[in-house]
Amino acid sequence: MNKWIQGARPRTLPNAIAPVVAGVGAAARVGDVVWWKAALALVVAMALIIGVNFANDYSDGIRGTDDDRVGPMRLVGSGAASPGSVKVAAFTCFGIAGACGLALAATTAWWLVAVGAVCIAGAWFYTGGKRPYGYLGLGEVAVFVFFGLVAVLGTQYVTVGRIDWAGAVAAVAVGSFSCGVLVVNNLRDIPSDTESGKITLAVRMGDRGTRAFFTFLLAVPFAMTVCLAPATSAALAGLLAAPLAVIAVRPVLAGARGRDLIPSLATTGMAMLAWSVLTGLTLGLS
Repeated sequence: MNKWIQGARPRTLPNAIAPVVAGVGAAARVGDVVWWKAALALVVAMALIIGVNFANDYSDGIRGTDDDRVGPMRLVGSGAASPGSVKVAAFTCFGIAGACGLALAATTAWWLVAVGAVCIAGAWFYTGGKRPYGYLGLGEVAVFVFFGLVAVLGTQYVTVGRIDWAGAVAAVAVGSFSCGVLVVNNLRDIPSDTESGKITLAVRMGDRGTRAFFTFLLAVPFAMTVCLAPATSAALAGLLAAPLAVIAVRPVLAGARGRDLIPSLATTGMAMLAWSVLTGLTLGLS
């Protein structure tokens, strides 16, 4: 059981929780939140991110991308689980996300079914299929869209029936944080990804460019915090998450490599979650 928990990569859960928290906060600012829908949105987000983690484990494992992995254990690459069982786990998670998403669509708007289908396809084809877009340097775009714009604004829409500018600003902030998590992960893996032919954005940008891009991404949410001040000055509380972002950026700017970058992954997730809680609460209470 422990190996499956590790394979699910629980440290990535802030990427699923944060956008829902921010989306609910933005929703509470403009109307009465339907809380059972918020709970279902959280299940969808968590099931999707666990599913994409298992899908990446499977696809990277059968391609041999994880043979010289530096980061957390992968089930297929390490031989801890069969490729078939990991693939089943991925699609089980996608099924859970799909079922909850159908319930939300049935009680909100049926066009959300198409959005959910695109999200599941995006999760699988990130590293799956013959031409995975994650191997073409497009992973960050997908993360920004799915775990930023879609997750935050989707949560706001299903829980209150509309979206607004504050929700959009929060979506950009959370999307930037989520991209930051992926960027520092891929920065760590530049040597192994280059050798295995996985051409991530980090491989394309190179070591120096990737470090600068990561720093930019972690600055964006705090610029968005200032943009939210017209909605409520209390939203400036989001700046209290800045020290965590600084802690995450410091090893990157100092030239850390390999395993020394792993703490930046965790701290970026913590900064994202802290920002979302602070911002969500202040927007909701406004």
